[in-house]
Amino acid sequence: MIQIDTIASAELRLRQSLEEFFISIYDEKSLSSHGINHHRRVWAYAKTILSVLADRDASLIPRLASQLLIASYLHDIGMHLDKGFRHGRYSREFCVQFLNKNNLPEKEFQDVLFAVENHDNKDYSGNNNVNDLLRILSVADDLDAYGFTGIFRYTEIYLSRDIEPQKIGFMILENAEKRYENFSNIFKPYYDFVQQHKKRYDILDLFFKEYNRQSGSYPFDSVEPSGHCGVVDIIHKAVQKKETFDNVLRKTKNQSQDKVIRWFADGLLRETEQGQ
Repeated sequence: MIQIDTIASAELRLRQSLEEFFISIYDEKSLSSHGINHHRRVWAYAKTILSVLADRDASLIPRLASQLLIASYLHDIGMHLDKGFRHGRYSREFCVQFLNKNNLPEKEFQDVLFAVENHDNKDYSGNNNVNDLLRILSVADDLDAYGFTGIFRYTEIYLSRDIEPQKIGFMILENAEKRYENFSNIFKPYYDFVQQHKKRYDILDLFFKEYNRQSGSYPFDSVEPSGHCGVVDIIHKAVQKKETFDNVLRKTKNQSQDKVIRWFADGLLRETEQGQ
């Protein structure tokens, strides 16, 4: 009960001000997959991770709840300024602004600032040994990269970096595999927890393996998108027009009769409604 109250207390004190600060800074049209809902989901995953790990270390929740809440809500706020690896540095600067605005001593949140700046190190060199905050934030962020949400999130960010559609599938599979291996290694003692998210990882993995098989011969920028490449084609057009996630989901579900595209749209809608 004490642990639950600690998380609830952190949310009561900080969550509304974090959401208001994020919304005042971040332009959803610049990269809708990394907007406020992404950060809400990362915090939800972070809370679950804290609860899982607290079975073996009861000090984690009271020690990290407030700091992890801040890191979860601000780790990608710099994405609207830089969609590459420098976004962590910008996110750190915005995090400092938030701390100052809310009279939170910067010196007491050095682990938060470090985690925000370095969360996107997907080589995981040293992440597990630096501090618990970075380790948990990194995994929580990774868990949001699986499933139908992950398909959309990966596709939008890679296309926004001007990577050719024919290349993104191979790059996504390599990156996602590193994320999953890190997650499964850390949580090896928690079999059910790993299996729960393996199912979501498999959705992403199988999607892009099939996408790679089709992408070499698919006519991108098609008038009538179809199949796995059609899903990416639709997202690509949305990136070019700077459309929001909600518009992409609505148009995909209402306009396409292609079985794969409808399967993707239904899965993405289901995850959105479930808060995944």
